[in-house]
Amino acid sequence: MVKRAGLSQIAQIAHRICLIAAITALSLAAASFALAQSQPGAPAQLSFEAATIKPTAPAERGNGGWSPPGIGRFWAKSVSVQFLVQMAYGVEADQIFGKPSWLDSDFYDVEAKPEEGIKLSRDELKPRLQNLLAERFHLAAHYEMKMVRGYALIVAKGGPKLQATKGDHFPGFRINTGAGHLEGSNWSMPYLATMLQRVTSLPVADRTGIAGSYDIKLEFAPDIEQDSTLPSVFTTLRETLGLELKAQQIPMQVLVIDHIDRVPAAN
Repeated sequence: MVKRAGLSQIAQIAHRICLIAAITALSLAAASFALAQSQPGAPAQLSFEAATIKPTAPAERGNGGWSPPGIGRFWAKSVSVQFLVQMAYGVEADQIFGKPSWLDSDFYDVEAKPEEGIKLSRDELKPRLQNLLAERFHLAAHYEMKMVRGYALIVAKGGPKLQATKGDHFPGFRINTGAGHLEGSNWSMPYLATMLQRVTSLPVADRTGIAGSYDIKLEFAPDIEQDSTLPSVFTTLRETLGLELKAQQIPMQVLVIDHIDRVPAAN
């Protein structure tokens, strides 16, 4: 025989159900908020105290440059909006989709200052620059994963031949790149993969499984010099670093622009 629950028991059960429902609702709300904050189009939590953006004077176009990290301020001269997006989100040009034709042809000068005490490392710069693009150019964007033709960076037969970095500089310190030359200190394997994208003109994904930071120096034949006596980047990579580029379809996270204004809001 089943006993009927008393009124007090029913009230207790109802109270527990309401409490569980409330906790579940709060958890879902917190998760939704965290997801929204992780989206590139969401308002950044960090911003510059002061910033100015103005079109580059015609006579100054082509004399581009930008500040090194860690000096407590950010400046860029004669840079495209595409460059600013790349710097803000850490993507290459071929990882930006939905971009208007003017994104890499309109040039600006930028001066920005963070709050007191911020040295403005690369990681500190990104959210502030994202917020600046959202405020002034009304940039709205989101991430997507796409399968694209590219290369996987893997360990070659015989194992890696890497020189561990001896300094404590930030990743990418002393970057020296040019036609047939790739050199830098304190590079991780994902960072090397990113730099190799610029050489191969295709996306490169790190599949080495190697942790740590290394000093890199590669000399290879640039594409424009077909009669060069230097080996190809593929051969140099294998012989110098014990690594290899394997052609395959790779997943690549891309930044899709949903909206961006061509003329920035007034300073």
